[in-house]
Amino acid sequence: MSAPAVDLHCHLDLYPDPVGAARRCAESGAYILSVTTTPKAWRGTAALAKGHDRIRTALGLHPQLAHERIGELPLFDALLPETRYVGEVGLDGSPECKPHWREQVSVFEHVLTASARVGGRVLSIHSRRAATEVLDVLARHSDAGVPVLHWFSGTKAELQRAVAMGCWFSVGPAMVTGKRGRDLLAAMPRDRVLTETDGPFAAIGGKPLGPGEVGVAREALAACWDIPADEAATAVLGNLRRLASSAVGGPASPT
Repeated sequence: MSAPAVDLHCHLDLYPDPVGAARRCAESGAYILSVTTTPKAWRGTAALAKGHDRIRTALGLHPQLAHERIGELPLFDALLPETRYVGEVGLDGSPECKPHWREQVSVFEHVLTASARVGGRVLSIHSRRAATEVLDVLARHSDAGVPVLHWFSGTKAELQRAVAMGCWFSVGPAMVTGKRGRDLLAAMPRDRVLTETDGPFAAIGGKPLGPGEVGVAREALAACWDIPADEAATAVLGNLRRLASSAVGGPASPT
């Protein structure tokens, strides 16, 4: 049998039926990291995981919302001891987000400082059109935990820098459908790659990806590594277990 699916970046609370989505995750046996976009969303999203041992909830403040929700940073600090995982956080250099760049950086710096203060966290990080800037901030906060760059879309040089800094990567079906994404995947260290969906935002063929629907990403990994898909799935699960063992503080890890 193939190893259970690993979905290290999924917006479980943003599906039309979050409770049903969580139930389907449990039934499938998938390991899910349910990321949040604001601290105020964390408590309700964490409740979705109740009774589901393979779902963990990350505490986040999305860069696209940083200017609107910067006032929730005290709540972020108060909730942080309750989880080993932080996300979705980071920076976004898209034109529509650049006007709020100062607030983005302020929030990201605060999140990393707070994470370091509690001993480090696993961090699911957004870096669209801002890979260099994200890496610059991470370099100033090397004690914040283990950075996992979600849906990395930077240059090869930025990828090489991220690898040298010890970053991990989560890759999803939508990322690996194009040649550029597959080329980046080929340059990532095999022992620091995990799968994700970024559902329900990411879609294949116009259909939003459901939690744990990482089959296309698994197949891309198998092709890249020249191994059967089942072996790729087992390797990813092994990576997850090593990543989870690095998480400190808060509730038990998801493996």
